[in-house]
Amino acid sequence: MRYRSDVANTKQECEPDNLPFRDTPVTCDSGDWRQRDRPYTPLQVSVLSSLWLWISGRNRFARFTAMSFVTVAPDSDFSVQNLPYGVFTTPENPRPRIGVAIGDLILDLSAVKHFFDGPVLKNVQNVFDEPTLNAFMGLGRAAWSEARQMLQKILSKSEPLLRDNAELRAKALVPQSTASMHLPAAIGDYTDFYSSKNHAYNVGCMFRDPKTALNPNWTHLPVGYHGRSSSVVISGTPVHRPNGQLRPDETKPPVFGPCRLFDFELEMGFFTGPASTFGQPVTMDKAEDHIFGMVLLNDWSARDIQKWEYVPLGPFLAKNLGTSISPWVVTMDALKPFLTDNIPQDPTPLPYLQHSNKYNFDIKLDVSIMADGLTKPAVITRSNFKHMYWTMKQQLVHHTVTGCNLNPGDLMGSGTISGLTADSYGSMLELCWKGTKTVDLGNGITRKFLQDGDEVIFHGYCEGDGYRVGFGTCTGKVLPAHPIS
Repeated sequence: MRYRSDVANTKQECEPDNLPFRDTPVTCDSGDWRQRDRPYTPLQVSVLSSLWLWISGRNRFARFTAMSFVTVAPDSDFSVQNLPYGVFTTPENPRPRIGVAIGDLILDLSAVKHFFDGPVLKNVQNVFDEPTLNAFMGLGRAAWSEARQMLQKILSKSEPLLRDNAELRAKALVPQSTASMHLPAAIGDYTDFYSSKNHAYNVGCMFRDPKTALNPNWTHLPVGYHGRSSSVVISGTPVHRPNGQLRPDETKPPVFGPCRLFDFELEMGFFTGPASTFGQPVTMDKAEDHIFGMVLLNDWSARDIQKWEYVPLGPFLAKNLGTSISPWVVTMDALKPFLTDNIPQDPTPLPYLQHSNKYNFDIKLDVSIMADGLTKPAVITRSNFKHMYWTMKQQLVHHTVTGCNLNPGDLMGSGTISGLTADSYGSMLELCWKGTKTVDLGNGITRKFLQDGDEVIFHGYCEGDGYRVGFGTCTGKVLPAHPIS
């Protein structure tokens, strides 16, 4: 890190002996009070010194958290500014336990739970012994914030608590390469939204007149449906091509067989925190209290099954076959530096859906396919979460406006995330434009929809100043359909 005075434009390097963290370069200006030609009075020196110490105290936490004693590569998704939560096991210890990703390692929170001795967590340290994050999610924002501060402290390069305790380090720091990841929460309920205007418009244009591409309700409320939580699976779990009823020839009756138009949907999801009360809506001013963190989400889709079944109640078998999520939950505190402007909404939403503060995020996303005949995955699209029209706060508030209650660990999907250009679309349906184009993977290999053996890889991250706050990957391989006579 670099500490600077902005008194003058002319700068020179110096390293005062009395500054904390002397091992970092310091930039002083020629106008710095310590280098004035006309000396300050002792009173002025005392006041300025006190001011410096006060500023140092205010910013000490921010400074020491910028670097960890754990080696973290600049392009690692898991910087000390991130610290996402997940659930893992190891061959030596098959018990599922909560961990935090840092560089290429996992910090086992069950091994360091005694450090969480702040006013909120000191009497509930047992939440870090749980096999899922639900209990911790349910504690709320004060607990989440206190835990994050302690994690950044004990992982700091300047903090000896863990750094200098070799025995504890050996027990608490686990290589990610030796760990198996599991669902981070017991997901009681799963809801999927349809909140990217670009995606909704593209799909509407394929099947309707572009003038009526968006249904009349779309710009008035966050459209969504209730999904199937039992088939939410962790990244790396293969997914079978589904069987179902298809009607490839609209002049003939439906047939039964394997899906022919199998697709991914580039989404993100968020996990909910404290439970809400049945019958009581969550209002906009309380919405952030219930949003714990985010994951990558692939809502696998059988387009031809959906086309035949969705009238009048929406998707059913086309979406319940599997939903893949990334294992690391990135907290909203870690994402705060990447807040960006909300997309302007026209018409203005009804009052219960209005909020003026930013709650959109600059999260870079890409999708790759690894197919037979390729030596490395082919990137087929690059998008960004900031393209979402409806915010997570609006989704949550609309979801609960009837009094529908939330529980810790509920999962809500964003809907397919598509940008404005063809190279930023979030599904094969859009990339091949309903089968009228091919998607080039390289080496003479093309796709319109997914084939058996294809592995779909999502990646997402936020780019900071010399660091990343990332999500890792969300992967899934397409297996052949089960033979059903």
